[in-house]
Amino acid sequence: MLGIRPMTRLISIGATLARYRLDELLLLLPGLRLLRWLRGILPAPRGDIGNLPRGARLRLCLQALGPLFVKFGQILSTRRDLLPADIADELTLLQDRVAPFPGIEAEREIELSLGAPIAQLFKSFERVPLASASIAQVHLALLPDDTEVVVKVLRPNVEKRISDDLGLLKLVARIAERHLPNADKIQPREIVAEIERTLKNEVDLQREGANASQLRRNFANSLDLRVPKVYWDWSGERVLTQERIRGIPSNDLEAIDAAGIDRVALAEKGVRLFYQQVFRDNFFHADAHPGNIWVDTEPSETPRFIALDFGIMGALPEADQYYLAENFRAMFSSNYRRIAELHIEAGWMPAHLRVDELEAAVRSVCEPYFTKPIAEISLGEVLAKIFRLAQRYELTVQPQLMLLQKTLLNIEGVGRLLHPKLDLFAVAQPVLEEIVQKRYSVAALRQTMSDRLPELMRHAPDMPRLLHAYLRQAATGQTSMEIRSREMQALVDESREGQRRTVFAVLGAGLLVAAALLYALDAEGPRWIGLPLPLWVALAGSLAAFLAALHRRV
Repeated sequence: MLGIRPMTRLISIGATLARYRLDELLLLLPGLRLLRWLRGILPAPRGDIGNLPRGARLRLCLQALGPLFVKFGQILSTRRDLLPADIADELTLLQDRVAPFPGIEAEREIELSLGAPIAQLFKSFERVPLASASIAQVHLALLPDDTEVVVKVLRPNVEKRISDDLGLLKLVARIAERHLPNADKIQPREIVAEIERTLKNEVDLQREGANASQLRRNFANSLDLRVPKVYWDWSGERVLTQERIRGIPSNDLEAIDAAGIDRVALAEKGVRLFYQQVFRDNFFHADAHPGNIWVDTEPSETPRFIALDFGIMGALPEADQYYLAENFRAMFSSNYRRIAELHIEAGWMPAHLRVDELEAAVRSVCEPYFTKPIAEISLGEVLAKIFRLAQRYELTVQPQLMLLQKTLLNIEGVGRLLHPKLDLFAVAQPVLEEIVQKRYSVAALRQTMSDRLPELMRHAPDMPRLLHAYLRQAATGQTSMEIRSREMQALVDESREGQRRTVFAVLGAGLLVAAALLYALDAEGPRWIGLPLPLWVALAGSLAAFLAALHRRV
């Protein structure tokens, strides 16, 4: 049954679409041309709305519908290859020029949040906002010591509007889960849950401040990215105060050219920054539309970006990060078989699929595009092929990767604006290779072992006892089941063989841990080729144990 609140919201959305007469835009989609007959029964729009161009009507409609719809418009605004120019121009205004709320309300929110009057908190505060977005707006101010800052304030009741839209999305997800073919692969409820987590994080400005501080540390003294400082004494859950940084929005090409900034170098730097954030730091800006990504105008050796608005940041589980990095490396080298193997190994596609068949399918999608600059690639065509491939091979949608997919869309849009002939793969490949080599190098392993040494030392005394207990159980048969059926004898033999191989694998793993500890501790004593002899003994024993585990007796 449809709840009262979702039904009310659904009616409100329909009324808003009708008020701004977006039926004209729906007719641009071939599958919806059957709705043409509805236009005759819709009421005529108000004069002030009816005289507006279609792009302006779409922008105002998305603003009226709320933050979730504005976010959708912001993403669309970066894809001029998918939209008519007039609509793209209007949607660009959603990045930082959403209709503001009164400055006096902003002052009231600040005073309630920080517990002091405006005159006591700031030397001056401008009521007219500098910029206004779907969730919050920004005001200029001076701290008591004359430091120039920007103060970000949440919109009143923004949480309720987001909650109403999420309620509707949850309803749609339940309906999709019940009636949509392959809903278990699309995971609609998990997708909505991921959106909900993201939006709840975005309305917590104290969390955003912490995100900004982390990103600033990651790029301290960087010539590539500048992140504003957070002033914590003037910040809270609904207010965030940061240093004021001047720059040029990354889509203002005339201003960038007038400043003498090399757009080609800038676009390539943007790609490198993306891979550094995702694969080096595992902490990436996930709302990278031009309103949040500026170009620094202060003198510098090379052009650099300014990051703003840290409400949506992304991080990936270690396994997903590894599989994504390996997928990118395989794509850069056109190793389609490796791509197919990785998708199955990661669990993104069913294990029963034939690797060679999946390899051929991936090749058919990717090969036509890898050698082209992004200006010559039709994203719509690529997406259509990918969707067909996903449906055919039962690709499971990964909700935890949604932010990364959105970020990729934003980065590609910014790159297309700055340098349409940019070769994403040629720029990204050496950066990713360097990051992967450092991340999985011997030095990185040694550092990881050193970091985990206290934990390993805490559990080390228990390892001999646990290994002895397991060996004794295996020797006395306590780990096996009593199966009398003659038909199951083969399974019994296989189980015993598995136990034997497991024992050797456990022994090999223990010796490998011992070798890693010796290496991390840099043990003294006799050496061979610069390394302690006990380390070589442990490594040799570990290798022998693993070979015994792999050997299958006949």
